[in-house]
Parts: sequence; structure tokens; C-alpha cells
Amino acid sequence: MPPSFKSIRGRLDRAGIFLSGLCAVHCVLGVVLVGVLGLGGGVLLDPAIHEVGLALAVVFGAVSLGFGVRHHGRVAPLVIGGLGLSLMATALFVGHGLPEAVLTILGVALVASAHIVNLRGHRAHASDQHRP
Repeated sequence: MPPSFKSIRGRLDRAGIFLSGLCAVHCVLGVVLVGVLGLGGGVLLDPAIHEVGLALAVVFGAVSLGFGVRHHGRVAPLVIGGLGLSLMATALFVGHGLPEAVLTILGVALVASAHIVNLRGHRAHASDQHRP
């Protein structure tokens, strides 16, 4: 596999981890600022933010975790990521508040974990190929 492709694949996983973290921060800030302080409801609770975030998560997850299955043959990251994306999608339908925050944070934690497991799978696969 060309080195540039390996670099892109790793960057996609890292971007997925970063975006998961941003999503969790957005969710916590939304609960605190809107629920506790009554600030920013129009912006932080805008459905478009959640829909775009989920779309980005699906794209990064499908591409990087799908490449992972093809490269190292481990399906676990794809399954973990899929479960996380399912929780995130479910959060879009429960309405704003604590249930949405819990589902989203659990979902992004699973998606980030899937990307971490995927990165480790790539490293393990690479080290296995270099052994005599």
C-alpha cells in the first residue's frame, strides 16, 4: 500500500477522534449553557448542527473504519463505530435535553473508541507484516 494512502487513512481516524471530541464538547456546552444559564439556545440547539455533525461522523466512520476492515481484517472497529453512530442518530429524535446529551456522548465515545481501535489495528497489522 502506498505510504501516502497510509498517511491519509491515519489522518481520517485522527480527524474522527477530533470530531468526536468536538461533538462531546458541543453537547456538554449545550446542556450547561442552555439548561443551566439559559444562553445560546438558538445556536447550540439548531438541528442543522446535529444533522451536519452526524453526516460528518458517518462519512469519516464509513471511510476510515471501512478501510480498516479491508486493511487489517478486524471488524470490531466498524461494529463499535456503527453502534456509536446509531446512538448519535437516535439522539436526533429524542428532543433536546439530558436524554439527547447522554445518547450523543455515549455515541461519540464509541465512535472515538472505534477510531482508536482502528489505528491500533493498523499498527498491529504493520508490525505483523515486518516479522520474519
